[in-house]
Amino acid sequence: MQGIKWGRSATFALMLVVASTLFTGKAAAQGQLLEVYSAYLGSADHFNSKGARLTQPWQIIRQDRANFHKFGLRDPGDESDRYFASAANRGRMERMILNGTIERSAARRIVNSNVWITVEIYSDFVNVTVQ
Repeated sequence: MQGIKWGRSATFALMLVVASTLFTGKAAAQGQLLEVYSAYLGSADHFNSKGARLTQPWQIIRQDRANFHKFGLRDPGDESDRYFASAANRGRMERMILNGTIERSAARRIVNSNVWITVEIYSDFVNVTVQ
């Protein structure tokens, strides 16, 4: 299995988000929690519709939601959500993850294995944890 290949700007942006969240708690105070769901990121979620391997956590989480809402491909135990039923909202996934929180170790686990995640959805960001 390969590790995450982060570009310098993506790595720096992610580090800033994590640092600001850890030291100021800013992300948690920015908005009202809209909803929470849990999902299993299985094998089908790690590949796009054309069969290409996805290499970023946000891509895999977005594919999971597309599989769930658009294609009806669901892993046992996947929970529904109203927010990402919208293709436009799924398109916002990368920005929402960059604006929210995801631990680096959790991001690696999402990319490299099949895992359970919990996603807290706010209006402008999401917090993702691996269970």
